[in-house]
Amino acid sequence: MINRRTFSIGLGSTLLAACTGGGVPSSAPASRMRPVPDTGWDAWVTNFKGRAVSQGISQTTIDRAFVGAGYLPDVIERDRNQVEFKRSLEDYLAIAASDERISTGQQMLQRYGPVLSQIESQYGVDKEVVVAVWGLESRYGERRGDVPVVSALSTLAYDGRRGQFFESQLVAAMKILQNGDTTPANMTGSWAGAMGHTQFIPTSYLAYAVDFTGDGRRDIWSDDPTDSLASTAAYLSRAGWVRGQPWGGEAGTVSGTPVAVLQPQTPGPRIAVFRNFQVIKRYNNSDSYAIGVGHLSDRIAGGAPFQASFGPDATGLTLEDRKDLQRRLTSAGYDTQGADGVIGKNTEAAISAYQRANGLPVTGDPSVTLLRQLGG
Repeated sequence: MINRRTFSIGLGSTLLAACTGGGVPSSAPASRMRPVPDTGWDAWVTNFKGRAVSQGISQTTIDRAFVGAGYLPDVIERDRNQVEFKRSLEDYLAIAASDERISTGQQMLQRYGPVLSQIESQYGVDKEVVVAVWGLESRYGERRGDVPVVSALSTLAYDGRRGQFFESQLVAAMKILQNGDTTPANMTGSWAGAMGHTQFIPTSYLAYAVDFTGDGRRDIWSDDPTDSLASTAAYLSRAGWVRGQPWGGEAGTVSGTPVAVLQPQTPGPRIAVFRNFQVIKRYNNSDSYAIGVGHLSDRIAGGAPFQASFGPDATGLTLEDRKDLQRRLTSAGYDTQGADGVIGKNTEAAISAYQRANGLPVTGDPSVTLLRQLGG
């Protein structure tokens, strides 16, 4: 397993090490991910085909896989221009365990209740945790990615920063196709090759994916999330999940003897963590991610939010203040594209537009003064 970036929620994150974008990314639309002629890529593919045959991939599989494939310059642009997001735990949880993500998770828990109970019974992983991973990785299947995986991986293997790593993923993708689990046309995912509802990279798919439906294919690409959810549970189980033990929780509210007590942000809640916390980190080596999955799973199950306050940020605004600021900006005609309390590019652009229109210094920064000017 390769360590991933610290703060990432959403598409292309699962098991993918430091290859993906951050924040709440989504793949570029397929219409933007169009192959372009590149003689260097052509030559690389010719050489790769020989190496693939030597690793047991049939010529028929290789030929089928590369029909319509090509060099994707947008993939390289993404790989070379990743932005490292440094969000506080409060901001991270505002996204990871938003009201919308909680309510949708509860709906999915009810909708797939019988199969999730079967998965929990077989693998011993709490069904709420499986659903929470699904929610963080692809917004419950909404953002699975539509980039052709063979094109993306061959582009990154040829022209990316981790050629050997991505070639190993491409060979694994060939093995998936050779096994008949999916077709080249259906094998889509993130720009970096993560696939399905819970975003497996090809090597992790080969190691952990399961055919829970019994149809002879480990189909993580289907609209039916069953195989994806079971594969996630299988992964966590093999990573050492302890059946019946909590992941953790706010110190003082969870029983048992934790392995550690964390305080990622001061002021903020103290988090007591158990062995299963470390197991979640095998899925994504980030404390914030593991807390996000754990807390979202608790909220999906009907648990309470953290009780300890994070307090105001460096600008003097609390999370509720920032949400109010976003709502008031939007109401004034400067759309922030939502009111989650997390100050990102959309909110900064809205603030700048408001400041410019009102003859104020254009900083794009939130402040108590700005909130008051907007009527807060």
